[in-house]
Amino acid sequence: MAIKTRITELLGIEHPIVQGGMQWVGTAEMASAVSNAGGLGIITGLTQPSAEALAAEIERCKGMTSKPFGVNMTVFPAINPPDYKAYTQVIIDSGVKIVETAGTPAVRELWEMMKPAGIKILHKCTAVRHALSAEKAGVDVISIDGFECAGHPGEDDIPGLILIPAAADKVKIPLLASGGFGDGRGLAAALALGAEGINMGTRFCATVEAPIHQNFKQSMVDHDERDTALIFRTFRNTARVAKNGIAQAVVAAEAEGKPFEAVADLVKGVRGREGLQSGDTEHGIWTAGMVQGLIHDIPTCQELVSRIVADAETIIRQRLSGMLV
Repeated sequence: MAIKTRITELLGIEHPIVQGGMQWVGTAEMASAVSNAGGLGIITGLTQPSAEALAAEIERCKGMTSKPFGVNMTVFPAINPPDYKAYTQVIIDSGVKIVETAGTPAVRELWEMMKPAGIKILHKCTAVRHALSAEKAGVDVISIDGFECAGHPGEDDIPGLILIPAAADKVKIPLLASGGFGDGRGLAAALALGAEGINMGTRFCATVEAPIHQNFKQSMVDHDERDTALIFRTFRNTARVAKNGIAQAVVAAEAEGKPFEAVADLVKGVRGREGLQSGDTEHGIWTAGMVQGLIHDIPTCQELVSRIVADAETIIRQRLSGMLV
């Protein structure tokens, strides 16, 4: 059996499970493995150093899977911003029909390029008001990010148990639940709360195919739900990362009222990338969510997706129905 929702129908996938875009992790290897498992894999566009490199990565992914996959484009303020429109044009020219977006309102300029090309837009939001605004602007799917998520959870601090049904009450287009999902219980819960699928990042990092060092995968298995840190709170750009010495140093500097310049060298993206490759989990910051507390193994993507769906089906068909009298 399978779980069919508006998400599976709209995106042409077997299971309502999406692998969210992840910096340095969302490569062709990662995306194709998830898509081949019946979910939706996502290439992280800005992990590639240029638009031309993204075009090559998309072609590599096409060679690894015949199933649908998407590309993530996240727009954030930057001192030297990439040429977002060039990246977007490459996505269009490559024939990719699903794009996950996130970030500042400037992303709407990219939507205007994508929509005439027939691209389905999955937009990540951390607040109901933002979801409604994106829906009005014409996106196709909302991925609602609860406070448990890795990366940027916004500044409202609303956990998924409230945020997901609050969004489902008002958003009419299909809804993906994101933040804290990693097993069949989460998928069943997301469906019960009004979502039509789940978006996972951290859980997919702890898989055989994830292109990061084994030390990071094992760290996620060893960690529990308390092993994250919230950095950049004082800069109103909150990020949830794995708790390590670097993250704790940033938190301490913020507590002392130090400016961003005092921690800039610690949080440089290149340090995080070097760590993911070398295996040094203390070399830089790396994003991970509270779902670490639910990660107990390092399966293949096929094993993980199949297990999540099977467990969700068992919960829905047996455990929940068995409670009815």
